[in-house]
Amino acid sequence: MKAVFFGTPAFAVPSLDAVLAVCDVGAVVTQPDRPRGRGRRLEASPVAVAAHQYALDVWKPESLRDPGFLADLRRERPDVLVVVAYGRLIPPAAIDAARLRGINLHPSLLPRYRGAAPIPRAIAAGERETGVTVLYLASELDAGDIILQRAVPVLDDDTAATLEARLAREGAALLADALRLLDAGTAPRRPQDHARASFAPKLSRQEALIAWDAPAARIVNLIRAFDPWPVAYTLRDGEPLMVWRASAVSDSRCAVVPASGTRPAPGTVVAAGSAEPPFVVVAGEGCVVLHEVQPASGRRMPAGAYLRGHPLAAGTVLGTGRPRA
Repeated sequence: MKAVFFGTPAFAVPSLDAVLAVCDVGAVVTQPDRPRGRGRRLEASPVAVAAHQYALDVWKPESLRDPGFLADLRRERPDVLVVVAYGRLIPPAAIDAARLRGINLHPSLLPRYRGAAPIPRAIAAGERETGVTVLYLASELDAGDIILQRAVPVLDDDTAATLEARLAREGAALLADALRLLDAGTAPRRPQDHARASFAPKLSRQEALIAWDAPAARIVNLIRAFDPWPVAYTLRDGEPLMVWRASAVSDSRCAVVPASGTRPAPGTVVAAGSAEPPFVVVAGEGCVVLHEVQPASGRRMPAGAYLRGHPLAAGTVLGTGRPRA
């Protein structure tokens, strides 16, 4: 079976490997080179880099509706288009170029978490389980009939980065199984229950500012979800302090209620020194223990090391000042 593979980020690279094991890949379609890093130098996508290593033809169209691209695609005469995190909807004219049309790998248990950011959204919501779905391409995003699904647990210490890596591996294996079924003519087709659909919109920097009046468990889930981007942060004297790793504890465990019985306001630092744990902040419910942080002009470091270089008095209230743009 001949395939044309569409993908862009590192998440899609294990899937390209899996497709190569079961299909003849005629070409790889990926996003055009983009400026990255401090120098803003043009860099090829991870999928483009991997495809070049396999000596595959790599196409980087600015538009999938471009007549020249569509003509090239039709000349390939693919049996199927395989789409994994390409970054754009595949138009009908492209899908129709393949004999069996197209399939897609999505990192959630559809119909839940359709959209651009299913992995961090699942972690932020406190899900204990997510998964991967292989589905037929449809005109509506992530709404096609399901071929195969596989559940994957969300671990207590998972970040978006660690969960993405695991889902990439599981998804690649499931994609290979689906392609074998498709080639044999035995691939199932199960319509989604659209009434149960939920959506996972793209993350924004504005969401990363920690709202200390939220429950501690929710704050910690957001910190995990926003690693590696956009990274959760709070404000200390108006300056951002990024939070990479944290845990939630109850009021009783962090001794947040003093003898007077008055609970400090959310965002109040109740421990900032040599005690263990060294950096504890009051939340709307419970407390957040900060384990790894990063000042605006510094590197990631353990919270204790940060406090030794940037002393902070108990009673300081975090989150005040102007957030970053």
